[in-house]
Amino acid sequence: MSLSYVVTGGGRGIGRAVVERLLGEKHTVVVVERDPDALGWTSERVVGVVGDAADEGVAGRAADLAQEAGTLAGWVNNAAVFRDASVHSAPIEEVRGLIAANLDLAVVGCAVAVRRFLDAGTGGAVVNVTSHQARRAVPGSLPYATAKAGIEGLTRALAVEYGKRGIRVNAVAPGSVATERYEEFLAGQPAEAAAGVEREMARLHPLGRVATAGEIAAAVAYLLSPEASFVNGVTLPVDGGRSVLGLDPEARD
Repeated sequence: MSLSYVVTGGGRGIGRAVVERLLGEKHTVVVVERDPDALGWTSERVVGVVGDAADEGVAGRAADLAQEAGTLAGWVNNAAVFRDASVHSAPIEEVRGLIAANLDLAVVGCAVAVRRFLDAGTGGAVVNVTSHQARRAVPGSLPYATAKAGIEGLTRALAVEYGKRGIRVNAVAPGSVATERYEEFLAGQPAEAAAGVEREMARLHPLGRVATAGEIAAAVAYLLSPEASFVNGVTLPVDGGRSVLGLDPEARD
């Protein structure tokens, strides 16, 4: 049976790794991405939709394309807005807007997925990509950490409400990940500073390194799979033990 999936923010980084993991031999993945330049690698079984994943019309279009290709089996809310703001220095509307921007991405994706699963009568699985910051915030990241904590609450609420309808909702919470964004940041630093960042990342993660995008994708794929058929409402840390160790990256400041 041919299955289909929707992955938001799937053009780069964790999202792209998830797409590649889900393809298998015959499945189709619809990728929602704001940046059309991030979709240049797509193929016949990777269908790109350019637009804002928080737009219900865009999400609906992605769902349509997925259902045309096969049975919609899973939806991954990976898209995020990375911008910091502090309540003492940024306008309140900016802070509220950043929180809403991240939370809306998950709310819209979950709502569209749940409705399609219910209408089709097939059940399905949703995975929300949150962050270690949902439970251990980093100074300066208030909007992002707040929204991600909200998404974890959303995950639990949906799991309780729709589990009996055959819909499972879970989340993964990565630590730091060696995405293109991370590599570009390191490349923009002087060699000594970049080495210092890598030493700090090794200190924060008990495994002594940051994750690869593929390692996060493996956890997402597991939660979408039949092997996780009795896993519902969990947030799975995929952070190399960072949240367990709980070091503050700015404690020395």
